[in-house]
Amino acid sequence: MSDIGMDINWFPGHMTKAKRKIAEQISLVDAVAEILDARIPVSSSNPDIPELIGNKPHIVLLNKSDMADPKTTHEWIAHYKKKGITAIAVDSRNGNGTGEFKSAVISVLSDRLKKYEEKGMAGKKLRVMVVGIPNVGKSSFINRLAGKSKAKVENRPGVTRGNQWYAVDDRLELLDTPGVLWPKFDSKTVGEHLAITGAVTDRILDTELLAMRFIEILKAGYMPLISARYGIAELPEDSFDALCAIGKKRGMVIRGGEVDTLRAANMLLEEFRNCKLGRITLEGIDFSA
Repeated sequence: MSDIGMDINWFPGHMTKAKRKIAEQISLVDAVAEILDARIPVSSSNPDIPELIGNKPHIVLLNKSDMADPKTTHEWIAHYKKKGITAIAVDSRNGNGTGEFKSAVISVLSDRLKKYEEKGMAGKKLRVMVVGIPNVGKSSFINRLAGKSKAKVENRPGVTRGNQWYAVDDRLELLDTPGVLWPKFDSKTVGEHLAITGAVTDRILDTELLAMRFIEILKAGYMPLISARYGIAELPEDSFDALCAIGKKRGMVIRGGEVDTLRAANMLLEEFRNCKLGRITLEGIDFSA
């Protein structure tokens, strides 16, 4: 298998500006909510975030949890808890889990709230910065919390270009920030997972190789879902042959009896991204670590 993702560079000029904006405005907020993709908690966590937010209280929101394996999501929440980080499984589209956010903010800021009360500032608004990589669902989360669709939302990387404030209620305000990726993905796996979920554009990768890598992940833990979706009891060991088998089942055969593997690859990735294959998590907890 080719080293997909090893040399991906993805750092447009607006991301440099966004990173600078986060650094400039971190002093304005009481806490930071980092939104991750529940299907890839490791790969969707920007390694620059800890340095940018410093010692600000930190809440992790595992978004798109409705598309992720619920058992693995539960394990991730427990993992963060052991590290002293509050983590919540949320589904911004349907609102599941978003109701827990306010209480989580109050909990992590309990010491600050106590100080406000002692100073006669009990009604002071709490401000939370929302950060995350492109296409992870920041704007959808803010829209859900604020009860209005003022934050620009689109299923395309890099939509939000400026930092904007949104009032959730008379006690809580959220600062939306543009999605920020880091200059280079040193890990092949990180690049693959971001591409498979659609966080980075398909155009920078070989779609067929990406689909083949995804098939390897599916074969390792989600073969029953493949069987149910495509009517294939067992996939060939070779990933290219497996992609051909899936394409053939979907009637993607061209002149000469060959399978249109590019079409099959696009179909497979889109069905994953639209949760038509079932609830799948690409990254689990490494209990051996």
